[in-house]
Amino acid sequence: TAVGLAGMGAYVIGVGRSRERCDAAKAEILDTCKGAKVDFCVADLGSQRQVLGLAEDIHGRLREHGYEALDVLINNAGAFSSYFVSTPEGIELQWAVNHLAPFLLTHALMPLLIKATGGRVVTVSSGSHYRCRIHWKDVQFRRRYRYLQAYKQSKLANVLFTCELNRRLTGTNVRAYAADPGLVNTEIGLKGTTGLACMVWKRRRCHGATPAEGAATSIYLASEPSLPADIYWKDCAPKAPNPYGEDETAGRRLWDLSEQMCGVCSADYGICGGPA
Repeated sequence: TAVGLAGMGAYVIGVGRSRERCDAAKAEILDTCKGAKVDFCVADLGSQRQVLGLAEDIHGRLREHGYEALDVLINNAGAFSSYFVSTPEGIELQWAVNHLAPFLLTHALMPLLIKATGGRVVTVSSGSHYRCRIHWKDVQFRRRYRYLQAYKQSKLANVLFTCELNRRLTGTNVRAYAADPGLVNTEIGLKGTTGLACMVWKRRRCHGATPAEGAATSIYLASEPSLPADIYWKDCAPKAPNPYGEDETAGRRLWDLSEQMCGVCSADYGICGGPA
């Protein structure tokens, strides 16, 4: 995704947990796209403190380069774990990284997105959100951890978040979209996994698309000048999401819960309550 957008002339700010790997990624992008404008910030999106620090870093880098607005935020990072992992705030890892981090980072960067001519928030979801609902009684699966359900639920939360964000941004120039990259041959299923989960992913990922192919829809949603109102996209085309993902009651309930878990008030960031 970073290579594709940098190749179009965009100023790209990437994020990673390791300074060494961020520097390597930047060097690779500059080698592929001569003269590209690219920076990397170091942050662990599993930590809400670091997510807020990341937002401050992005604000600073944009000012440094003379930019007053942020055109696109792509919430691309994802986590998968076959056992319960607790973040510094005591939140289950998949829920924290896959849902709460995009929720909180979008809030922290919203003042910059609103300043853009047509700001966009692209959140990478997954086809695994189909045939799934939010486990309201225990969203973190603390009583009985089911790693696949935790992942599917977090991807459904991406869709609910996208729909509810659009409802709350009515009247602004910011629009949110959810991107489905399909099955992609990456190492997501090999990090923090053991036994059967690791073995299954090793076999399954061989049938997946390349990372470049998987990034195509995110790049399209970030760069296409004019897009219809459809919120869920796959293969650079709109697709109907899980109907539950568009449920307004579930969307509001998830939003309220996410505000509580992140300790934020959306109105403070220019995100109104939306229609009753």
